[in-house]
Amino acid sequence: MFKNHIKIAWRSLKKQPFFTFLNTFGLAIGMTGALLISLYIYDELGYDKMFADVERIHRLNADIKFGGQVEYQPEVSAPMAEAILNDISQVEAATRFRSTGATLIKKSGEVNSFKEPRTTYAETSMFSLLGLELLHGDASTALDEPNTAVISQTLAQKLFSTENAIGKSIDIDVYGTYTVSGVIPDLPKNSFLQERNLFLSMAGYPDAREGAWGSHNYYTLIKLKKGIQPNEIYPGLNAMVGKYVIPFVQSFFPGITLKQFEESGNYIKYSTIPLTDIHLHSNRSPEFSPNGNIQNLYILGAIGIFLIILASINFMNLSTAQSLKRAKEVGVRKTLGSGRSGLIRQFLTESGLISFGSLLVAVILSTALLPVFNQLSGKNLEIPFTNPLFLLLLVIATLILGFLSGSYPALFMSRFVPVKVLKGTGDQSLGGSRTRNILVIFQFAVSVLLIIATLVVYQQLNFIKGKDLGYAKDQVLVVDDVYLLGNKRQVFKKEIEGLTQIEHATLSSFLPTPSNRSDSSFLLNEDRSQEKAVQMQEWQADYDYVKTIGLELVAGRDFDPRFGTDSTAILVNETTVKKMNSTPTEVLGRQLVELNQGRGESIYTIIGVVKNFNFETLHNEIDALGIFPSNNAGRLAIKLGEGDLNRTLAQIEGVWNQMAVGKPFSYHFMDDSFNQSYEAEQRLGTIFMIFTMLSILIACLGLFGLAAFNAQKRVKEIGVRKVLGAIVGQITYRLSMDFLKLVFVSILVALPLGWFVMNRWLQDFAYRIDLPWWVLFLAAFMAVAIALITVSWQSLKAAMANPVKSLRTE
Repeated sequence: MFKNHIKIAWRSLKKQPFFTFLNTFGLAIGMTGALLISLYIYDELGYDKMFADVERIHRLNADIKFGGQVEYQPEVSAPMAEAILNDISQVEAATRFRSTGATLIKKSGEVNSFKEPRTTYAETSMFSLLGLELLHGDASTALDEPNTAVISQTLAQKLFSTENAIGKSIDIDVYGTYTVSGVIPDLPKNSFLQERNLFLSMAGYPDAREGAWGSHNYYTLIKLKKGIQPNEIYPGLNAMVGKYVIPFVQSFFPGITLKQFEESGNYIKYSTIPLTDIHLHSNRSPEFSPNGNIQNLYILGAIGIFLIILASINFMNLSTAQSLKRAKEVGVRKTLGSGRSGLIRQFLTESGLISFGSLLVAVILSTALLPVFNQLSGKNLEIPFTNPLFLLLLVIATLILGFLSGSYPALFMSRFVPVKVLKGTGDQSLGGSRTRNILVIFQFAVSVLLIIATLVVYQQLNFIKGKDLGYAKDQVLVVDDVYLLGNKRQVFKKEIEGLTQIEHATLSSFLPTPSNRSDSSFLLNEDRSQEKAVQMQEWQADYDYVKTIGLELVAGRDFDPRFGTDSTAILVNETTVKKMNSTPTEVLGRQLVELNQGRGESIYTIIGVVKNFNFETLHNEIDALGIFPSNNAGRLAIKLGEGDLNRTLAQIEGVWNQMAVGKPFSYHFMDDSFNQSYEAEQRLGTIFMIFTMLSILIACLGLFGLAAFNAQKRVKEIGVRKVLGAIVGQITYRLSMDFLKLVFVSILVALPLGWFVMNRWLQDFAYRIDLPWWVLFLAAFMAVAIALITVSWQSLKAAMANPVKSLRTE
């Protein structure tokens, strides 16, 4: 019987090639979008799950309020890992990481270096805690000795043309010579260790051995013993504030107690987060590696589900649109003894065939589009054709989709009354219009919602690009790694300033775009109590920083080499002034004190106040900032004037090659770095646009099918109207308005929902647009226009048909 159903279904589908193509293509579009989104979501949800006993691994966090500033840090102090192992019996193991950023490395004895972007200090305990094995070397001692390094398989091949690099030496710019003590397999792309190929022994890093409980710079993981829950160690964690942190603070504030510290409104709270939750649920700064966003995952998941639902609705509408052509077939089958259940099985078999045909098309489309999708999403996804579980899920999902898509048409057509359809009077018995109308409303409501989302995302991105950030990011070239020049940095800067296209240049490691950050606490010299302390960013820059970056002074003056006292001067921003409960004019001349552990104190005099500028992304408010004079910098920022950019770049590279022999010339433009800060939002906007277009295409196919059904159902009515004098325009208007009413209802549903959802999305930005009314109007207009274009062709075709043919079909 099943074989007979297949044979009849195949014949039926071949008889209606256009209808079969529309149904197959519509489902294939939805399945392609859902498949690509599913691969993306699966990859995101799989972050860090490859490590052994990962359910017991957690990261330590620190919530700190001091100096009027609240910080949520993913790092803790250097001595905390050891203290936890000593004080908290529920913890089985701990390990620390300290990211040093990019370094230049080379095989010892060679001249030319290359850049390794994510060099990391680590401890031997990382291998046992994470369950990592080495390809070569001893995982139990690999990083025990100073000046040893563990490198990845890829880096070993790149440096030595072999995987087994044990005992070989590498030179790391200012860090010196290191001996390779281990080679580790390339780490997964979906882990917190992604793209990290070089691990240096923390045993040779002096800062790691200092007991500085006030500095939070170490990314620390702990493994709990079996059966222990994270909240069980919280009392022990937070007891460390009184046991270790306060005694450390007393070296700066003699006699201070934990009670006094907390009564002044300050606090330090330690907590944990599961390693597997960090990628999607942590939004602290600075994160160890770029994180995702669980909200974006919810959005993409909803889009994938919507695409499948829209494609399924499209199938239902197109199938019911063909029901009149198959009414007599159903009548004959019932007359010859076919039961309703048999007819349902027959129609479900047809929908199953279309579903599997759509699956084949979807797999082909997904394979072809995957490279583009990878580029768009920043992933390296693959379709796991060799995974039996994936193939099984694909088949099961297709069967379910075929059943759900075909169930309504099957139930709808199987209930036709044989007497009516065989007499030709069954037109009015083929109801179901309410269900079809609801489906169309849902389709267009989703489409309008996605149109609103796309418009709002792009409006916010345009706002970001056009906002006055308080500094000049255009035409600023940043040369990296100038720290390699040592005491030749000033000479390099002078050489660059002598070029014709250069307006200004400044030496600094700190730029308004993503770069190194350093927070410090400062005391007021007139009142050194910890209640009056100011916590702020501490940036080092030379005397040309303000004019090169384009900052605006609101009070006081800039650094000036003519004043010898400016070596201990400081520029602060307006947020710092506010934290000092002062005004820009009143704050001039006041002194801030930085207490250095074991190195006395430094006193700085405020000589100027710069207008607030956005040195973080627009997700965040502007924090307190101080700019301190220093020539000890890692970058040279160059303000370019008009001229031949390529010639100037070649000249700068020529100066570099003369002064930094064998070192790669690395540079970027500040505006490019700024744009990278919003890469996630830009990707989200592009994804919205693409999948909005797909949803509109699917919705249009569904509306097209319903228009065809309606025109077919009312063919005699149209013939009578034309005979009685109705013109083409009147008939087209009447037919089109039936569908535009549905679109208007969908707009009424989608507009408030879209306004609510996108307002929630905008809450993630400290600086954002007010959702403009015209976005809602434009989305509504686009929906009406798209629906009108889709329906008008069928309406015109029906209105222009010869009424004689219509009336003779009786």
